[in-house]
Amino acid sequence: MASGLVALLDDVAGIVKITAASLDDVGAAAGKAGSKAVGVVVDDTAVTPGYAMGFTPDRELPIVWKIAVGSLKNKFFFLLPGALLLSAFAPWALTPVLMIGGAYLSFEAAEKIIEIFAHHEEVETTADLALSSAELEKQKVDGAIRTDLILSAEIMAIALGEIAHMPLAMQAAALALVGLAITAGVDGVVAFIVKMDDIGLHLSQRKNAGSRALGRGLVKAMPAVLSTLASVGTAAMLWVGGGIIVHGLHEFHFSPIPDWVEGFEHMAAHIPGIGPVTGWLAYAAGSAVVGLVVGGVIAGLLHLLPKKKAH
Repeated sequence: MASGLVALLDDVAGIVKITAASLDDVGAAAGKAGSKAVGVVVDDTAVTPGYAMGFTPDRELPIVWKIAVGSLKNKFFFLLPGALLLSAFAPWALTPVLMIGGAYLSFEAAEKIIEIFAHHEEVETTADLALSSAELEKQKVDGAIRTDLILSAEIMAIALGEIAHMPLAMQAAALALVGLAITAGVDGVVAFIVKMDDIGLHLSQRKNAGSRALGRGLVKAMPAVLSTLASVGTAAMLWVGGGIIVHGLHEFHFSPIPDWVEGFEHMAAHIPGIGPVTGWLAYAAGSAVVGLVVGGVIAGLLHLLPKKKAH
């Protein structure tokens, strides 16, 4: 009886060890997968605050929460099953899917740059002005969730590309962990950003001089933070989108463009002392140029098509 109990405890201990090792493997896989998607995560963090701004303070966090719930639904109801089906039945399609997503990110960034140089100002239409606050909030949340669907699809596809060689169960666990971690991280940062001015206002009313100075600094910094986020988001879209396209071209053995970008990277990497940093910056810059060209071509074609139809 005692020996049987000892054997059972040994088996339980063995199962615990295997489970712990599996969890470590899942964590490592999720970390590896998520690190490759950092550029899209930066873009997601930069884009989302704009959807929660312009409302009364009591509605900002509920809007961020709605966006977070919508993001989780995107990842777990649509993207995770789709990624696993792709991995199981059509792994060859992963690179083309990634390249399409990269082209879309490049197009979005090119559109933003074109709007800056064209000085197009957004004008509220009568329909926009007629919307109630609840309708406007729903419209903003729906828009944020649609944008998140594209960005999350790119994150999941990039992550899947890093763990496609693993068993399907491991892929599912790692992608689920990536989805949870990225949603919590992105929307946590977004919540802080949209409440930063309120936090600053609260601190500026305290008796302590240091708190008041910090509060005023936070309030004054808010426009600069949002402007910087917009610039960083655009740069990240170009760098990530272009990098995905360069990698895809390399996979399909279309060598000239990948060779040019990699040659630029290797040249910059030989600078003594700061080679790794300058090499990475050179690759990011080369990828961004590719993204700008691809995105600019797509944007140009889409702007020309309506004019041809009109003629």
